[in-house]
Amino acid sequence: MRIKIYILILGLLSVFLGCTKAPALKVFTLEVPHVQASPNSIFSGKTIKVTYPQSLRENMSQKMNFSYSTYERGTYQNSEWSNHLSKLLQVTIIEVLDDSQLFKAVFSDTSSLKVNYRLESNIFAFEHRVRAKQSQAIISMQFTLIDGDTGKLLKSKKFSYKEPTPSLDAEGYVIATNRALNRLSQDLLLWIK
Repeated sequence: MRIKIYILILGLLSVFLGCTKAPALKVFTLEVPHVQASPNSIFSGKTIKVTYPQSLRENMSQKMNFSYSTYERGTYQNSEWSNHLSKLLQVTIIEVLDDSQLFKAVFSDTSSLKVNYRLESNIFAFEHRVRAKQSQAIISMQFTLIDGDTGKLLKSKKFSYKEPTPSLDAEGYVIATNRALNRLSQDLLLWIK
C-alpha cells in the first residue's frame, strides 16, 4: 500500500513539475558593423594585433549587465551573450579592421607573430542603463595604438556612446548596443587613419 502511495505522489509531482515553464534562455551576439574598405591607407603594408579588451570597472562575462541606478546593478537571468563579452568585442574589432583593409593583416593577441602595431582596449562601461522610463545601451571604451617594435604609445582615445533602446528588455538593449557598436567602429577607423 505504501509503495502505491509513493508511486502516486511521485507521479503527481512529475506532472506538476513538467507543467511549469521557465522562460527559455535567449542568447544574443554582437553584429559586425559594415565598414568602408580603405585599401590605400598609410598602414596598408603593416600588420596589427588586437589585444583582449580589459574591463576596468565591471565584471565581464557572458552575462548581460544592467543598472537601475549608480548603485543598483545586476545581470539578466534569461538572456546572455553568445560568448564572453570581451571575446565578442575582440573578434568584432578584428573583423572591422580586417574588413576596412587599413592593414595588410589583423591578428588576435594569441598570435605569436611579430607585428608593426598593437591595439589595446579598456572597457569603462558596457551595460543596459535603465533610469525611470529612459533606457540606453552604454558603451565606453579607451583604445591605445602602440608601436609593435618599440612599445611606445602612438595615440590613445576614449570613445563613449549612449544609444536609446527600442524597448526595456534585453532584446531592445542588444539592438541599441549594435547601433552604438556601429558608431564606435566608424569612429575607431577614422581615429586610426
